[in-house]
Amino acid sequence: MLAALSLSEVNAFAARQQIDSEGGTIAEDDETYWHNVRQLFPLTKDWAYLNNGTMGPSPYPVIEAVRKAMMDEDQLGTYGGWEATAAKIAKFVGANDDEIALTHNVTEGINIACSGVPLKKGDEVILTTHEHVGNAFPWLNRQKLDGIVLRTFTPGATAEETLNRISELINKNTKAIACPHIPCTQGQILPIKRICKLAKDKGLFAIVDGAHGPGMLLLDLHDMGCDTYASCCHKWMLAPKGTGFLYVRKGFQDTLQTRTVGGGSDNGKWNMATNPIVMGEYASSAHRYYGGTQSISLYKGVNAAIDFIETIGLRNIHNRIKYLGKYTQDRLLEFGDKVELLTPTEERSRCAVNGFRVKGILYTKFYDLCAENKIRIRSVAENGLNSLRVSTHIYNNKDEVDKLMDVIKKV
Repeated sequence: MLAALSLSEVNAFAARQQIDSEGGTIAEDDETYWHNVRQLFPLTKDWAYLNNGTMGPSPYPVIEAVRKAMMDEDQLGTYGGWEATAAKIAKFVGANDDEIALTHNVTEGINIACSGVPLKKGDEVILTTHEHVGNAFPWLNRQKLDGIVLRTFTPGATAEETLNRISELINKNTKAIACPHIPCTQGQILPIKRICKLAKDKGLFAIVDGAHGPGMLLLDLHDMGCDTYASCCHKWMLAPKGTGFLYVRKGFQDTLQTRTVGGGSDNGKWNMATNPIVMGEYASSAHRYYGGTQSISLYKGVNAAIDFIETIGLRNIHNRIKYLGKYTQDRLLEFGDKVELLTPTEERSRCAVNGFRVKGILYTKFYDLCAENKIRIRSVAENGLNSLRVSTHIYNNKDEVDKLMDVIKKV
């Protein structure tokens, strides 16, 4: 078993594996290479972990970066420094550092965006029927508090069908489209750039739940055209749990009302001892949306996670997990009408996550069978879907997918 590895040791490993961190190509089906990558994770070999869509286990260099930063902080009494991570995240997702607010998870980012969008009673917001509670409940709560109206569409089997369903819902009362980039339920990649363009063309806000984008897909948020994009670092980015970010387009920051503030949210000119009391101004960046003490050790871990991904190459990672996703899809389709595949087979609409149902067995029962066979997947009870979800990352292999298929065969 490997001990904790520093980033320099990972880089040495990368060199031995002939990785070119500036864009070299690694074959997505090079099982020897990806087996060696697996050794950089502390994941137990006893279980097949096929649930990265819930939580991405961190590799050793990320864990070591957190440990070292926490020791440095507690030994030396240093404070601050987490702000620098905003610039690193910005570069990773195609944004500017003044457009990134640090958060603790996707839900926090969505709440900031949802509560700050200027809406009044009767205004309509479009969501999907496949929402995670983290995107559904903030909008449901706003409906309860402010009387906005929520309308939903079910993603289609193709990108065009999805776009048509959204278009049909837009009317004179529609003010925002607030859908996920990739619904958590079945991992379908929505045509988010075209959805954002549709919103812009209609004068609507484009508010995106981006839980599953960073680390799985090659992102350029400026090119995407969204107003906000909330995400976390603990899934496909493989970073520490309790870290995330909210992208707020620079030109949208004076529109998105700031509701939760603290140290760093202002320009430093507030004063409670003057008469009248002086508030000053909001920070001239997305830092206005978060304030107060953050965990420097966790955000050092985010820095290390981005370095880890870039050492292997994000395109290489994307190709590998898409390869495993397609392999999983193909194996599920071999069962014919005994298994219902919920994720589209359309090339542009699929990647690392597949949703399915096994005919003739309750989804919770099948989930339990997987656990009995030491396979970790996810049951999907949201919105009455009553299905199952399997999600793979670079530490997975075809043998683990085959192990899942063996359980289906037994059923």
